[in-house]
Amino acid sequence: METTRIWLLLAGLNGVLAVAAGAFGAHGVGDPQVKEWLRTGAQYQLVHAVGGLACYGFMRMAVAPAGWAGWLFGLGGLVFGGSLYLMALTGVRLFGAITPIGGLLLILGWIAVIWGVVAGSFAPAA
Repeated sequence: METTRIWLLLAGLNGVLAVAAGAFGAHGVGDPQVKEWLRTGAQYQLVHAVGGLACYGFMRMAVAPAGWAGWLFGLGGLVFGGSLYLMALTGVRLFGAITPIGGLLLILGWIAVIWGVVAGSFAPAA
């Protein structure tokens, strides 16, 4: 149960960072490229924060890979969004090389969800 709490915490952390980055990009930045990096990071991070929360529901329905998906969404969101935020805040484009790693983690999270459904490893609530 402790690992579930950690990835729910990651979902919340992704949510708060996404909202903060999106607000900063909308109101505190003039450079259009920096705005785009912040917007993209916030969008992906927020969607996967919600996905991480949904994994808790999947776990309650006994979808076996939901725990994997929760971890992948949580860590992937931090890596994907965080690398874009670092690039936007520092101007160091080398952080952009990390972004695809976060994207891969997010994709693997969705594959874990699909795997759970296709493999039939769930018991829908009555």
